[in-house]
Amino acid sequence: MAKAGKKYQDAVKLIEADKVYAASEAMELVKKTATAKFDETIELHVRLGVDPKYADQQVRGAVVLPHGTGKTKRVLVFAKGDKVAEAEQAGADFAGSDELVTKIQGGWCDFDVAVATPDMMGVVGRLGKVLGPRGLMPNPKLGTVTMDLAKAVKEIKAGKVEYRTDKAGNVHVPVGKVSFDSEKLLENYRTLMDTLLKAKPSGAKGQYIRSITLAATMGPGIPVQMKVD
Repeated sequence: MAKAGKKYQDAVKLIEADKVYAASEAMELVKKTATAKFDETIELHVRLGVDPKYADQQVRGAVVLPHGTGKTKRVLVFAKGDKVAEAEQAGADFAGSDELVTKIQGGWCDFDVAVATPDMMGVVGRLGKVLGPRGLMPNPKLGTVTMDLAKAVKEIKAGKVEYRTDKAGNVHVPVGKVSFDSEKLLENYRTLMDTLLKAKPSGAKGQYIRSITLAATMGPGIPVQMKVD
């Protein structure tokens, strides 16, 4: 196993052993443990008491963070006619129909989020093997299959993030960048936690939130108290 670098080891020393931090404390500390030369992303990792292999215990959705993520996503929209212009006016980076399908089938995937009008899903379905594994397939549950393209594109550009449980029942979501001030990071954090609590599935039994951790991209994990302060 590779030995951690000196900067990482120094960052670990800032975290008190066996202490679980209030969210406000953890947010200040996670900024101090970010030592990379680039503007690191601060990530929220939540372990949930669910088993995602059961349909009634899956947690998935999307939420607009009040202060965004610090990253502007490239949005592609599958649409026809006047809807193409609507998407472009809202800020979509790419908009069209069959020509985009052909381009993607040829190996191009230079975008972060795909949106589609409902009437385009029959065509988009042909791209399932390409978009599915990358998490790019438009989904009505995430608001990415819609006739209101202007709203969808603007929300994504404003900082809409998706969340979903992995196979182990964990959720990993960006909270913002280290360069954000702590209060903005806290507001994003509270919005995410409130959303996850409201998304508790009907099949979840026992303790729902098992653990909360904050970490910068290159930094160590900081345990956070269950109570959202």
